[in-house]
Amino acid sequence: MLLTGSNGFIGRRIAADAAARGWQVVGLGRKPQPSTDVAEYVSHDLRSPLTADIEVDAVIHAAALASPWASPDDYQRDNVDATRHVLQWADTHGRPRIAYVSSSSVLYRDADQLDLTEKSPPPPDVEQISSYSRTKLQGELLVRAYEGEWVILRPRAVFGTGDTVLLPRVVAAARRGVLPRFVRRDGHVVRCDLTPVDSVSHYVLEAVAQGVTGVLNVTNGEAVELNGFVDDVLARLGIGARRPRVPVGLAMALAGAAERLSGLVAHYAEPPITRFGVSMFARSKTFDASGLHAALGPAPVSIADTVNALVEQWRVG
Repeated sequence: MLLTGSNGFIGRRIAADAAARGWQVVGLGRKPQPSTDVAEYVSHDLRSPLTADIEVDAVIHAAALASPWASPDDYQRDNVDATRHVLQWADTHGRPRIAYVSSSSVLYRDADQLDLTEKSPPPPDVEQISSYSRTKLQGELLVRAYEGEWVILRPRAVFGTGDTVLLPRVVAAARRGVLPRFVRRDGHVVRCDLTPVDSVSHYVLEAVAQGVTGVLNVTNGEAVELNGFVDDVLARLGIGARRPRVPVGLAMALAGAAERLSGLVAHYAEPPITRFGVSMFARSKTFDASGLHAALGPAPVSIADTVNALVEQWRVG
């Protein structure tokens, strides 16, 4: 198995689980040395065509720029050009099965979206909610044109031990003393799906092993009330965060200004607030996971158990 992004949060989990299943994992990443135990490692930046002379039975393409804010050009190179280069390589190396780790964000609009399914239409390219979601959708289109077998998996809000993006950012903001609570005029209580990284790894590998094709939205199917969930995690960590109430409209305006300033004078340094981030905390996003679970079985780990492990990690750390 060739696993791109093997040094990343999701990639490290997949590498370990694949090895436990008996796969010989060839990891691929930018670092000179691997960050996890793999049978073989290829140090390569996928912004350039891949020329590795190896034979594999499957490719899991998990490499991506998943930061909530970066230059549009960086997203294009890391999420579109890189995917094209992986597919071009696979096309000339026996056309192995491709599993593309995409993102549920390709379906997002700045609105409440409940019970989304694999058949829910993504917004058109120009209406995508961010450069990240736009380029992940463009990557999906490239995969759909691949002449070998392929499966596209769209995880939603991945978290767990080793996470550096989702909950750690929330905890860091809380420890600084300020974590806004975005307030809507209609009083809607935001609900969303979260997905343990162990579940993502399990479903990616099961899809490869069972020869599933097509598109799968990947969640545990356990929606949570978002603000209550965050408050509970912070309380368990002993963090008494100040959570000022900020109207969503004001937050969006501030985020838009911060993004423009970042792009104009800060070389796309990540601003303290983004429109994507506001939308994720102000709009409900839930998914119908019945198709996933019917095809590949129930989630291997619960959200509660994952939170327990994560809280214990942070306490020890």
